[in-house]
Amino acid sequence: MTDSTSTSTDAVLDRARFGADGLLPAVVQEESSKDVLMLGYMDREALRRTLTEGRVTFWSRSRNEYWRKGDTSGHAQYVRGAALDCDADTLLVTVHQVGAACHTGAHRCFDVDPLDPVTASAPAEATASAPASGAVEATR
Repeated sequence: MTDSTSTSTDAVLDRARFGADGLLPAVVQEESSKDVLMLGYMDREALRRTLTEGRVTFWSRSRNEYWRKGDTSGHAQYVRGAALDCDADTLLVTVHQVGAACHTGAHRCFDVDPLDPVTASAPAEATASAPASGAVEATR
């Protein structure tokens, strides 16, 4: 790891806003399909490992230990990108997924318990006045 990588990783670790429990929610998205695969949690060390090793590492809340996705199952997640949200309190990790992402064997963790919510359409004026993709709306 170069000094510049170390410095930028340290800057990200300092910028990330971990919760009172020391954890940061990490949403994992598949690069090719854009599917949201799962949600895991990272502490500072798990985030550092994810950013510097190229494989996704989580903090297991149930086992109280680090786990690198795929080490026991073979269903690995190879990092393709990462971004903090606007508040720096949630991470999005884009991955190349090998095998199933869910411990149940499902491709996505969200495949195992689909719900049937009532859905609503946005009012026509809301969609017509929405800013173009990539545009930033000014607020006062």
